[in-house]
Amino acid sequence: MSLKSLALIENWPVPTAAAGVVRADGTVLGTHGPAGQRFPLASVTKPLAAYAVLVAYEEGAVEFDEPAGPTGSTVRHLLAHTSGLAFDEHRVTAPPGERRLYSNAGFEQLGDHVARATDIPFAEYLRQAVLEPLGMASTTLEGSPAKDGVSTVEDLLRFAAEVQAPRLLDPRTVAEAMTVHYPGTKGVLPGYGHQNPNDWGLGFEIRDSKSPHWTGSSSSPRTFGHFGQSGTFLWIDPDAGAACVALTDRAFGPWATEAWPAFTDAVRAEL
Repeated sequence: MSLKSLALIENWPVPTAAAGVVRADGTVLGTHGPAGQRFPLASVTKPLAAYAVLVAYEEGAVEFDEPAGPTGSTVRHLLAHTSGLAFDEHRVTAPPGERRLYSNAGFEQLGDHVARATDIPFAEYLRQAVLEPLGMASTTLEGSPAKDGVSTVEDLLRFAAEVQAPRLLDPRTVAEAMTVHYPGTKGVLPGYGHQNPNDWGLGFEIRDSKSPHWTGSSSSPRTFGHFGQSGTFLWIDPDAGAACVALTDRAFGPWATEAWPAFTDAVRAEL
């Protein structure tokens, strides 16, 4: 079986695009475009980084509610974008837990925290904890754990299969990461404006009833994942029993807000 809907990426106004869909059992339902080509992930790096933090939690290196980041903030706050740190600056703009302030700085402080706790540079910890065990040989972290990952559709499908049917983690840990933390928290979803509530798990954005949104109108409220400013996304829809990855080499913009939801609805209709 190969999903015909994946060919819709050919209509996207981008130089290069690749996409794929994978079921929870690891069955790849199809890919389209250069699935082995490496693309900068931008913020799709965050779910990979978060998964490494979950491994560190299960190894006992960190606890979700131990202090990390600004005063009063914890590992959980950093993962859920409620530490109060600004978007791209290491300055505090709100008390922890009060607002959903999407923060690259928060993920950078998270990476530093795990590196100190494990005595392993975060990029290396990510490689040992997640990338190597999953056979993600084409994926690297080349800087900030918030945005400097590089990967392929093939590798991210391996990751998406893992998240749906965890082998590296206890399924209960993953379930907690896909649950809303600090429910009812308002905030801005970058590129999509103010959302009330702006629901988030631990490193993964949760669709719920957000509107507008980068997933489809048919995507279940339980859908979770991430998109990146480099024109990339990864969503996992538990109700559909599948995940979808799309990588491009054109920056996120109005083209994506128009193309992505229709693409997702077409994929979802074929599942």
